[in-house]
Amino acid sequence: MPIVQGGMGVGVSLHPLAGAVAREGGLGVVSSAAIDRVVSKRLGRKVGTYEAVREEIAASRSQGGLAGINIMVALQRDFADSVRGAIDAGADAIISGAGLPTSLPAIQAPRDTALIPIVSSARALEIIIKKWEKLGYRPDAVVLEGPLAGGHLGFKFDEIGLPSNTLEALLPPVKDMARRHGDFPVIAAGGIFTHEDIVSILRQGADGVQMGTRFLATEESTADDAYKQAVVNATQDDIVVTRDPGSPCGLPFRVLKQSPMFRATLEGRRKPACNKGYVLLKDGDGKFNRCLAKEDGDHYFCICNGLLSSAGYNPEDEEPLYTVGSNAYRVEGVVPVKALMDELRGVATSRARAGDACFAPGN
Repeated sequence: MPIVQGGMGVGVSLHPLAGAVAREGGLGVVSSAAIDRVVSKRLGRKVGTYEAVREEIAASRSQGGLAGINIMVALQRDFADSVRGAIDAGADAIISGAGLPTSLPAIQAPRDTALIPIVSSARALEIIIKKWEKLGYRPDAVVLEGPLAGGHLGFKFDEIGLPSNTLEALLPPVKDMARRHGDFPVIAAGGIFTHEDIVSILRQGADGVQMGTRFLATEESTADDAYKQAVVNATQDDIVVTRDPGSPCGLPFRVLKQSPMFRATLEGRRKPACNKGYVLLKDGDGKFNRCLAKEDGDHYFCICNGLLSSAGYNPEDEEPLYTVGSNAYRVEGVVPVKALMDELRGVATSRARAGDACFAPGN
C-alpha cells in the first residue's frame, strides 16, 4: 500500500503502532525522539539511543512487513547514533526532517536502508540533492510535507496560509525535481485524511502518502488516553499554529491550544526548564549546552518534557503537550490500525459501491 505512517514523537510511534501498520501492508515508522528514555522505562534498564533504536526497529519488523524510523535533524546530539542504530538494525527506511539532513549519507553506509529526506519545497530538495551528490548518494525517495501537517512545520509563520504553499501547488515542482535526478518517488504529506484524499493526490502525481494524525488516534498508538481523547474532542478552533510561545527548535508548531503545557506557557505560569536535553544546541565551545526553553520560559515551552508526558512517560512531573495535524477535528474515535487501513485502502466504500478498484495500478 502506498501509505507511510508518520513517525510521531515523543513516544507515540513505537513498535506496537509501526508493527501493526507493517502487517497491514504500509510502511510502519517509529520515532527516534527520546527513544532511549521510553525504551529504558519499558525494559526496566538503562539503554542508550543506539541500542534503543535497534530494539524498537527489530520489534517493529518482527511480524513481517516494512518498518523504518523518523529521525529529526533538530535532535543533533543523538542524530548520528540514531542513524547508525537504524542501519545496523536493518530498518527499511530512515525518514529525516525538522531541518535539512544534508549529512545523512555520510554517517554510515546505508546498505539496504532507504534514505528519505523531508522537504517543504523543490528548492529544499535541490539543496539536499546537491549535497548528497558530493557524497555519492541520491535520495531513495522524498517526503513532501505541506503546511497542514502536525508538529514542526517547514514554513515561515506568515507563509503557512499562502496559496502557493498548498500541497497541491508544491507537488509539481518537487515531482519535476525528483524526475530530473533519477525519478525517485515523491511521498505527499500534510492534511491527507481519507481514501479519497489519497486517490486524489496519487492522481496528481504523488507516488505515496504519509499520514500522522489518523494513526495517532488508533488503539496501537502509544499516546496516552488523555491525548487520544483530546484529539477526539477537538474542534477546528482548538487547532493552532504557534510561534510565541513556541518550540525551542525555532519552527512553527501545530498544537491543540488546550494542551496543559501550552496553556501554562501562554499564561506565564511556567518556569524555564530543560532537564532532558534532546534539542540542545551547541554553545560557543561547541558543547551541547544551550536550549531556548531553559533560557526563556515565557516564549518557549519544553517539547521534550511536554511530549514525553503526552505519551504517559512523566505525567506526574510535567504537563503534556498535544501536537496534531490540521484535520484532527475530523477524528471521530479511536480505532484499530486494521480498521483504519481498511478504510484508507477503500475497503469500506468498495463494499457499498461495487467495482471500486481501490489502489489498483492505473487508477
